[in-house]
Amino acid sequence: MSPFPGSGLAKGLAVTLRTMTKKTVTAQYPDTQPELPPRTRGVIGLFEENCTVCMLCARECPDWCIYIDSHKETVPAAAPGGRERSRNVLDRFAIDFSLCMYCGICIEVCPFDALFWSPEFEYAETDIHELTHERDKLRDWMWTVPAPPALDPGAEEPKEIAAARKTAEKLATTQAQAQAQAQAQVQAEPTDPPQGGAS
Repeated sequence: MSPFPGSGLAKGLAVTLRTMTKKTVTAQYPDTQPELPPRTRGVIGLFEENCTVCMLCARECPDWCIYIDSHKETVPAAAPGGRERSRNVLDRFAIDFSLCMYCGICIEVCPFDALFWSPEFEYAETDIHELTHERDKLRDWMWTVPAPPALDPGAEEPKEIAAARKTAEKLATTQAQAQAQAQAQVQAEPTDPPQGGAS
């Protein structure tokens, strides 16, 4: 409870007075680009190589603004006697940004990290039909995706990185041992004395 009546009004007027006395700053856009927060939701970038056409993003989209077309392709056997496999090949990946509500569900549900937020926001069009961007445009926006933030120094090392590091260390140790054995064999071999003597 406030100590005296009207204290809330006094606090509100104090905020108003502080704001009135500050100098106004006008952002000179587009000459000066705004400094966007690191997690800005601008557009969605597509990392096409990771897309397996699982259709999860299109199914989970509440606005149905993602359009995906694909076809099946037969992959020959990797080894002799193996069997052929079929895989999905992406033909079309488009997002209609006139329908998109930037909820980020498609990015969250993608199991293969094929979709990312890009801070780009300058993609206005005069025709609403041109707001449907195909995969080549989405791929171009992938280059504007900022790098992920650094991990907490006290955090546990990710299991994937730990496994890769252990494998690399084991391989380096094996190679060093093989080189040491090869050098030891070269040094242990007796050198033949020069043939022929003085007559």
